[in-house]
Amino acid sequence: FFSNRCLLAKALSVSLTFKVVSCRFVLCTSGDSVKVYSTRTEEWLHSLQGHTNQVTGIALNRANHLQVYSCSADGTVKLWDFIDGILIKTFIIGYPLFAIYVSEKHDGIVFLHIAMDTDSKNECFQLVAVHLPKSAEQEVEAKELSAVSSRISPNPSCTAFGREGQYIAFARHLQLNVYFFRKQKTYSFSLKATDKKGAKNAFTCIACHPADDCIATGHEDGKIRLWRNFIHTKEYTYSTQHWHHNAVNTLCFTPEGTNLLSGGIESVLVQWQYGAGNRKEFLPRLGGSILHVSTSSDGQLFCTSHSDNKITVIESSFKVCGVIQGLVKGDAVLTDLMIDPRSKALVLNGKPGHLQFYSLMRDKHLYNLDIVQQEYIYEAGLDQFEVVKAAFDINGYWLATVEERGQKSSDLEFVLKLWAYDERTQSFVLNTTITAAHTDRIISMCFSSSEETTMLVTTAEDGQFKAWCQGADADTQQDQSFWSCEFVGSYHNLKPTNCSFSADSSLLAVNFQEVITIWSPDTWELLTTLCQPPGVVRWDMFTVWFYSLFGFARSVLFNVKSLSFTVEWSTSVEVSKLQPDPLSENVAAFSYQSKHTDLFVFKPSEPRPLFTHKNMCSEKIHRAVFVPREEPLNNCDESSQWLNRSQLYFLTQNMDLLTFSTATEEDRMLSSSKRLVIDDSVAVTPFYLLLGKHRQQQQKLNTPSHPAADKPQQPQGSVTITELLHTPAHVLPAASVLCSMLVSSLLISNTGVRKDPLREMESSEQEMNSEKEEEHSEEEMEACDSQQELRAQGSVDEVTPKLSKAQERELKRIRKTDFSWMTGLIDSKP
Repeated sequence: FFSNRCLLAKALSVSLTFKVVSCRFVLCTSGDSVKVYSTRTEEWLHSLQGHTNQVTGIALNRANHLQVYSCSADGTVKLWDFIDGILIKTFIIGYPLFAIYVSEKHDGIVFLHIAMDTDSKNECFQLVAVHLPKSAEQEVEAKELSAVSSRISPNPSCTAFGREGQYIAFARHLQLNVYFFRKQKTYSFSLKATDKKGAKNAFTCIACHPADDCIATGHEDGKIRLWRNFIHTKEYTYSTQHWHHNAVNTLCFTPEGTNLLSGGIESVLVQWQYGAGNRKEFLPRLGGSILHVSTSSDGQLFCTSHSDNKITVIESSFKVCGVIQGLVKGDAVLTDLMIDPRSKALVLNGKPGHLQFYSLMRDKHLYNLDIVQQEYIYEAGLDQFEVVKAAFDINGYWLATVEERGQKSSDLEFVLKLWAYDERTQSFVLNTTITAAHTDRIISMCFSSSEETTMLVTTAEDGQFKAWCQGADADTQQDQSFWSCEFVGSYHNLKPTNCSFSADSSLLAVNFQEVITIWSPDTWELLTTLCQPPGVVRWDMFTVWFYSLFGFARSVLFNVKSLSFTVEWSTSVEVSKLQPDPLSENVAAFSYQSKHTDLFVFKPSEPRPLFTHKNMCSEKIHRAVFVPREEPLNNCDESSQWLNRSQLYFLTQNMDLLTFSTATEEDRMLSSSKRLVIDDSVAVTPFYLLLGKHRQQQQKLNTPSHPAADKPQQPQGSVTITELLHTPAHVLPAASVLCSMLVSSLLISNTGVRKDPLREMESSEQEMNSEKEEEHSEEEMEACDSQQELRAQGSVDEVTPKLSKAQERELKRIRKTDFSWMTGLIDSKP
């Protein structure tokens, strides 16, 4: 991942490190964040964002099952409330971290994988125990590190805690080590590289029984060994179980310890009954090879992660109940990155023989389209059909695919297929299959951009390019849905490479090695040719864009205006990938030099680039695409104006899909998962934000320093409603309390200012109390006055009656009462 002042690249595919924290949630790492999924709906709930580098591990907090630890290559450990997505605390370690473990016996301590200082290639690691300090600060430096073991395996699956954290077992190559914390002693056990039968005994994974002193280890030859009595170095024993025909990738005991789960390249989850010999159950055909297995704390759910970037949720009865599919990860992407005009989904190679449709807006896999329509056999070295080319027409009504099998020309088999979109099934249906489209491998193909007539052009290594159109029945003279060849073209027996239509489909450009030919699709007349300048070896790529045609030949840009065919400008940059934006004049050029890739964004009319990003990544970029936005972005920085209408996605050699996003988008994402703290020390709940703000405002009003301004108070009802809607239900007060508050916040006073329900309640209580105190004081004063008057008058026979203030208020209330209804009664009497 890389960052810039205005841009940040994010990975979209789900990682394979995950935990089942309960029967409700699955947590998995994805780039520099942790994603939280629901096991019931398979939907992505939210992300835990805060790390600045790759998240390498997650572990449940044993002291609080609503919290989770995450470690990252940025050298920090973060504690999260994963249900509400709140960052509680950050512990700064200072070293890149590669795995994290927790133990029930070690409260306040986490165990981390750290690269050894003497190892420059990060191939040898050490396990350290880190004491997490109890501090009131949000970010704390953890300086107490103690080494547990050195030179452990870089594979996190080769380290596990046993018997509630009394010991830790770790394996590397052919050696198994068990470290007891109470004795502070390590016992080591070694195996030979091969035995008499030629088995490979290297350790691949490890798991410890939760209650018994038993360690299960997986090996490269597919065997599983159960180690016992390993407290004594010379008296240890192990039993062997074997089903997997290849290496065991993962092992996991159920929480009760009654079963052992194992998985490997066979895509079969095996459940071994503990203590019952070789009794086992199988759950086959789960997809890609199984890389990791996890169980929920109650043992009701199992989860498996696969090499194709998928998580399968399985019930304890061995029944699949959910699938969380990320961007399908394969060995290579042979097709270009395409955007489905209808669903706006990203389309590329998925499962073997399939095309995957992935929603970038929802970050969710939509569906797979079976192109080859043959059963795929998972066997190394077996030659099978693969989808190598695909293209959509401008409206998304047609999809063209090319599948081929065989590396040599003599054994080559390829098929061109045309797929029509079916409104009823909301998917593509096979329409036409052409088995002999060319006599040699198809190199490229493209659809015309005209909405009136749909045309497909293909180029092949046989030296020809062909134009395909929908055929017409000679008898009925009606357009049919089948496709046929309309024109075959060539140029001096040269091999064509790329082809492209102009924006209005009035020109067709076909690249024949060092020459670009311009054709008229209406008459199929060769209009002109563009030859390479001296010194250029070959044309790398070109594209036709709007009403201009330009081609990149390492250094030259041709601009065709009114068919003048003149060289507009040239540069010495060697370009590995050129990608135009369909919604603007911007073009992205990727240049790979000195083991890193640079990005240049420019306009064809200007030789000066709009945006430059040096050393973008260390890998070569082969695939890229501009994805149109649903709504244009506003208030962008000047350096990111080229991202207003489209977003750039590109694929690395490691099958990581990265994208550029603006600073505004990053601020919006970070604000959704912001850290909630009080006094910079304690994390607070959203309920505090509901009531705490009003109490703080009331305290400010009561302070003498606060000016008694006559200005109306700002409306707070909208804030109250917003916080009510965004606060989780389990932390809200009773509905009877919220109902009156919510209704009061919706009322508007005579001055047009929305009232604060909390302040309204407090002021009404104060007013009632003041009235009661005033009445009591008035009665006492009236009694005293009456006694003094009697004393002053002495023996007066007649005393003039005097009303008290309370009686005067009651008299005023009676005077204001409307008694007009009585007049009607009096008048109606005879």
